[in-house]
Amino acid sequence: MPNTYSQLYVQIVFAVKGRENLIQLSWEDELYKYITGIIQNKGQKLLAINGMPNHIHILIGFKPDCNISDLVREIKKSSHSFINEKKFCKSKFYWQEGFGAFSYNHSMLNRIISYINNQKKHHKTKTFREEYLEILQKFNVEFNQAYLFEFNE
Repeated sequence: MPNTYSQLYVQIVFAVKGRENLIQLSWEDELYKYITGIIQNKGQKLLAINGMPNHIHILIGFKPDCNISDLVREIKKSSHSFINEKKFCKSKFYWQEGFGAFSYNHSMLNRIISYINNQKKHHKTKTFREEYLEILQKFNVEFNQAYLFEFNE
């Protein structure tokens, strides 16, 4: 679209099905590179990606013609197939249904990029459940406990 300008920054968070610790250090970089390729092939800008063995955070600079739900569906579907084809896990790998999407303004980018890049350090003191509930509350998101990620902590 000519003369369309935007600055949309969204953090995406999603988890491994059953919140199992399946993403291993030995192959997480390969997974993150694969997901980066999906995002770039869809014309979006990856700003940060990192996570833990049971969930991932992705910060994306979105163009206004991109549907967030469609992009996340593609990331999860393609990366699920990638993980299973590479046989990274002994059993079948699945992502949990749903995701979180939280927007940020430009002045917060360095802080959120640092937060995502330091996930392993951050989670030494806070569980994913605590982290996710904190984000939901910070953004005043109404939620039903029955429909949150499955937490096995």
